Amino acid sequence: MSEKSSENLIELDTSESIWESFFTVFPLVVIGTREADGSDDLAPKHLAMPMSWNNHFGFVCTPRHNTYQNIQRDGEFSVTYMRPSQTVLASLAATPRCDDGSKPITQALPTFAAEKVNAPLVQDGYLFLECELQQIIDDLGDNSLILGRIIAARVAEDAMRLSGQDDEDLIFTSPLLAYLYPGRFTEIANTTKLPFPAGFKR
Repeated sequence: MSEKSSENLIELDTSESIWESFFTVFPLVVIGTREADGSDDLAPKHLAMPMSWNNHFGFVCTPRHNTYQNIQRDGEFSVTYMRPSQTVLASLAATPRCDDGSKPITQALPTFAAEKVNAPLVQDGYLFLECELQQIIDDLGDNSLILGRIIAARVAEDAMRLSGQDDEDLIFTSPLLAYLYPGRFTEIANTTKLPFPAGFKR
């Protein structure tokens, strides 16, 4: 790195969280679980992604949340990838609980039942995953990483990649929702193919 460019770098204090000092790009998904009383629990998450090239999915949660406790008890959860038009719905799912621990807004969100796990999914998303708990990694500060094995998956017809179809056109007609932490979002519709080097393999 040149001396000039290094002078433009700002040192961050790693004794506290660095992630509020700049923007980073994440998905925005809603994790579905079942409460002990049988009611739905829906919680938006952005620290969420595939955990391997195989069918594994993980997300960051905290043991204080019902989502963590429900998954620890029942060993299963669902994942809905939300569309840009559903940003408000995803935000509403983050509404704090009432003093009695209930979360009435959850009952107002449009859902349908997963097929292989006992958990709700949010209607009109574009990707739906049903997962069995594989592992919980605790003590990541105040957080935990929840790892699941995907046992069922469905994708909306308008979001499915097909041979002979241009990926750029697919994303343009069915835009993706991106969460820009902290506190912003955008719709991804215009994309360009990444110029991988010749012979590149994952």
